[in-house]
Amino acid sequence: MPIKRIVSFLPSATELLYEFRVENMLYGVTHECKYPENAKTKPRVISSIINSDELSSKEIDTKTCQLLKEGKEIFVLDEKNILEANPDLIISQETCDVCAAHNNQVNKAIQILQKKPMIHSMDPHNFDEIIESVNKIGKIIEKEEDAKRITESLKKRIKYVKNVTPKTKLKVLAIEWIEPFFTAGHWIPEIIMNAGGENMISKKGERSRKITISEIIDSDPDIIIMMPCGFDTFRTISEYSKILREDKSWNTLRAVKNKKVFAVDANSYFSKPSIRTITGLEILAKIIQSESFLKLNVPKDSFLQIK
Repeated sequence: MPIKRIVSFLPSATELLYEFRVENMLYGVTHECKYPENAKTKPRVISSIINSDELSSKEIDTKTCQLLKEGKEIFVLDEKNILEANPDLIISQETCDVCAAHNNQVNKAIQILQKKPMIHSMDPHNFDEIIESVNKIGKIIEKEEDAKRITESLKKRIKYVKNVTPKTKLKVLAIEWIEPFFTAGHWIPEIIMNAGGENMISKKGERSRKITISEIIDSDPDIIIMMPCGFDTFRTISEYSKILREDKSWNTLRAVKNKKVFAVDANSYFSKPSIRTITGLEILAKIIQSESFLKLNVPKDSFLQIK
């Protein structure tokens, strides 16, 4: 039976469905589905208990940990909207403990829906798996030719960056959260390596984890990339200014002294395993190998040097 009605429980799937040009089949999204712009007009089936726009990094972390520890919900299912969506397909994810809370809402949705939908989980951790996720969705919604078009374009862009050999391999540390510090895991180490850098502390495919300032100092990075999960470039610079700019230990770092600290739009290009992570690769290539990628265009305000 062909898929006609889809609910997306994750932003990367929403972005992909728009790339497939099947937004007319999309009947429900989450509060985090903000790209492309039209995705904001879709009914929300998931919302968050935590208003991250009004809280600091530390407050968000404290609230999230508290809810997880107490076994309470982080996300809320809009039962009215999920019933009206009446999906044939729900696309979900299992990337991290916080995101996995979506699974509780998927289970609730299945319980209240009279017609039981197909459940497809996307859980990519590297470029190959991101590309494969495009092919899998393409097959499910019977858009194999479009999947081929999308994946061939992505592969071409990846190859273009990977084929440039850096003159010097700089040590790069990506930080996914500021207070407390978290290293950037999952697909980020691969992006750094493909962009010509030597990834520090985290390892390819591993989950993000808390790190100490001592670990950061010991890694002695040439470049630091600030990419707090879900933050854009300007929110990141704001948090950096409040928390790290006057921090004595932080200011002993060589990368900080050399003004080699960059803020990126993590929410758009790094926090989610979407097809826009390929743009993330291009952004890091421009940062790590600036001279080699002068002519490579990336979105405005996708990264800024912190001075």
